[in-house]
Amino acid sequence: MSFDTDVLISGAGAAGLTLAIDLARRGVSFRLIEQSAQPFGGSRGKGIQPRTMEIFEDLGFVDRVAAAGGPYPPLCQYRPDGTHQMSLLTEADVSPSPAEPYAAPLMLPQFATEAVMRERLAELGHYPCFGTRLVGFEQDGDGEGEGAGRGEGVTARVEREGGASVIRARFLVGTDGGRSFVRHALAIDFPGETLGVRAIVADVRLEGLDRVAWHRFQLGSPRTQVMICPLAGTDLFQVQAPVVLDGEIDLSPAGLTALIGERTGRGDITVRSVSWSSVYTMNARLADRYRVGRVFIAGDAAHVHPPTGGQGLNTSVQDAYNLGWKLAAVLAGAPEALLDSYEAERRPIASDMLRLSTRLLGEAKQGTMRRDREARQIDLGYRGSSLSVPGSVGGTVQAGDRAPDAPCRGQAGQRTRLFMLFQGPHWTLLGYEARDRPSAIAGVRIVTVGAGHELVDDGGHIAEAYGIEPGQWVLVRPDGYIAGILSSDGLEPQLSRYLAHTLPARSAERLEKS
Repeated sequence: MSFDTDVLISGAGAAGLTLAIDLARRGVSFRLIEQSAQPFGGSRGKGIQPRTMEIFEDLGFVDRVAAAGGPYPPLCQYRPDGTHQMSLLTEADVSPSPAEPYAAPLMLPQFATEAVMRERLAELGHYPCFGTRLVGFEQDGDGEGEGAGRGEGVTARVEREGGASVIRARFLVGTDGGRSFVRHALAIDFPGETLGVRAIVADVRLEGLDRVAWHRFQLGSPRTQVMICPLAGTDLFQVQAPVVLDGEIDLSPAGLTALIGERTGRGDITVRSVSWSSVYTMNARLADRYRVGRVFIAGDAAHVHPPTGGQGLNTSVQDAYNLGWKLAAVLAGAPEALLDSYEAERRPIASDMLRLSTRLLGEAKQGTMRRDREARQIDLGYRGSSLSVPGSVGGTVQAGDRAPDAPCRGQAGQRTRLFMLFQGPHWTLLGYEARDRPSAIAGVRIVTVGAGHELVDDGGHIAEAYGIEPGQWVLVRPDGYIAGILSSDGLEPQLSRYLAHTLPARSAERLEKS
């Protein structure tokens, strides 16, 4: 049966765009549809965490994002007695290191982040189809059970101005937000809780406050606070405030000016215009499943949570980054069981993220705002994953951990970094002072370190970051996580057994024969 595309992505927010960019650079055919007639225009997510910056580097647009945004400003907290206190949101000693090149979160409003992502996608020759709504889909077969969907596909019905059409795809991914049509159509439960907080968020132009601080006023109870943050890279401020659980909220310039006046006790702060605003009720919910047959959900379709800690957009990006290489591998002939690792790896991450953002919400209610290392997402990993080789433990890292960066020098004399060698859709096999080099493997970049090898660890940063012994090899996944730490003895049989489950069959067969 013929297909119109390999992957249909429903939802062109951060998750959908990440998946589209990753598939595009891998040469996988896809269509990216979005029911809205135009791109999202608000700042709902404004923090890019360091781990996401690393992903953006791999996808080719980290410097563009950094140029568009800026660092988080210090927090200025105003007290009822008229005094105020300045503090940093992150620890004062946060700075880049050889292993962690991005230390602090970057501020960039969501609409600007997604604009950069669409530009990168356009460079790869693709564009979202706005004003295109998914209205139904069916999988060939029941989409359930062992072997569900093998050799089958998804028939999706979409509507746009001018009529309806049918798209045949091998896979469907719903990145269509907290009210996900795809999740509802799959009848996936979305348990959790409503947190009893209703809030406004608005992007405004205002007068009366400087742009050097994130202003937080709490002159009475937590329910009467208001936070006003200058949005880096724009002339806008983001206004956030809890509001009553029921009733209409006046989000006009006059209405927001009045709210700010009541909660700050100041009459000199005037909202001149509102570019975007929203009233929302905070929830913490996690989908029971991320996959049914050949249909997946990712991003807010799979998890919703309070905005505290800047976790949402980042977790969504990382969902898509995890799924992209696995879809590409299966489409190229890898075993379909590889796709089971998507939910197994990402759902526990989302569960922990919900606990973190809910805890930070509780702290914020009491006047504490902090962003510690946990919020930066550098330490997230997949140690318990089926894709992590058992017993792979080095002196510093082990299978499932994020592969650290390290500055080093190429044998030809030029300075480089491990992240530059990892960049791209391939696997990387990194050998440390190894005697013998394995045979070439399609889809795997083999790099050796040491005297007389390709890379020179003249600063000792690779040895320090990985803690591996001479003769050991580190296998790094396409998404920058360590699959295994292998010894030189029996290296090729070890690789053959592992990669048979993750590489297209032809590549695995050639490795076995070599």
